[in-house]
Amino acid sequence: MPIIEQLQKKQPYYWENPHRLRWEEAEKQLSIQPTLIDDAEARLQRFAPYFMAIEPTMKEANGLIESPIQQATLLQKRYVHENEQLWLKRDDILPIAGSIKARGGIHEVLTIAEQLATSNGLIEPTKDYAQFTEPAFHALFSKYTIVVGSTGNLGLSIGIMSAKLGFRVVVHMSHDAKQWKKDLLREKGVTVVEHTGDYSKAVEQGRKEAEADSFAFFIDDENSQALFSGYAVAARRLKKQLEEANIHISIENPLAVYLPCGVGGGPGGVAYGLKTIFGDAVHCYFVEPVESPCMLLGMATEQHHDISVQDIGLSNQTAADGLAVGRASKFVGQLMMPILHGIVTVTDNQLYRMVYELKETEGLQIEPSAAAGLVAIGLIQAPAAYHVAWLTGGGMVPQSEWQKFYENGENVDVQTQKEK
Repeated sequence: MPIIEQLQKKQPYYWENPHRLRWEEAEKQLSIQPTLIDDAEARLQRFAPYFMAIEPTMKEANGLIESPIQQATLLQKRYVHENEQLWLKRDDILPIAGSIKARGGIHEVLTIAEQLATSNGLIEPTKDYAQFTEPAFHALFSKYTIVVGSTGNLGLSIGIMSAKLGFRVVVHMSHDAKQWKKDLLREKGVTVVEHTGDYSKAVEQGRKEAEADSFAFFIDDENSQALFSGYAVAARRLKKQLEEANIHISIENPLAVYLPCGVGGGPGGVAYGLKTIFGDAVHCYFVEPVESPCMLLGMATEQHHDISVQDIGLSNQTAADGLAVGRASKFVGQLMMPILHGIVTVTDNQLYRMVYELKETEGLQIEPSAAAGLVAIGLIQAPAAYHVAWLTGGGMVPQSEWQKFYENGENVDVQTQKEK
């Protein structure tokens, strides 16, 4: 198959999705409803008083887990046309967990906590949700365990939030996960189980463990609609932010959004949310490492979760630890078939170089996986009035670790950026 041969070259590549439909047709095929986003948005709003109670820095945002947008005025001159704009969605500085996973991961933990508190008669209707800080809630949640498999950032968001509420937490981490992430989780009282295998093995073991315990909840990044809808809320927040920046999206002035992709839940949720708002006026692109193009492989072959990058001889080894996933979510891959514009693959050298460039131009510090969207903009040069690169993480990276990323990028031969 030509697409497999192309991926085996391990070179940057753009796959344009031949299955994409106009939104009015695509919408009829989707197995998920926008009401899920309504529910997630309402739940996050209910918990806003709780977040203001536990995290004083969130009072300015009225307790919402949200990140700002920022125009990349210097990078804009390098990577988009003169009459276009380049914006950054700063999920690298999201509260609580410092990555895009803060949205979906925290939302699912809140969903579990709310269900338990309701079924046990703890929620007092006359009070706001700051009541979740009370000892009775902590005592209830301490009877239950939340389990998740992760390459890093999802584990951080689930672990930090669950432990704060009082749950026992077990995070199964693949060999790709950074040591500092494991150490941070353990500092928060989370049990970290390390695996020699990749993401899929960590998820498989976590699922088995949870199934054997009637007091355990397994958070499944491959199939969870609670995660997916939590991510999708970001699209509605982005619309408001664009309007506040006097940006109005239309077919004549389209929006292109570039989303780093691992198993697919985060970028899939955002892409779906954006399509429900902007329809054909938004073009969504996923970005994956050349060694881990699981979503591209699954969608292009239409085998989705039934094929892995290892099946075609790729290593699934990448500096972008959050994107080191060998087998894509079947749920997300099928959902994206009629709505995703395309998928771009990028090299580790390109990611490192962009980490360096972003620091030198805009003064921002991100992790390699978060740089993927910016690299993709330069590779495919998609026509759009406005471009948004989703900076998916990096805010919690220790300075010593980030310095290594920066130095790697500084040492990359600029000519490697022109590889196609």
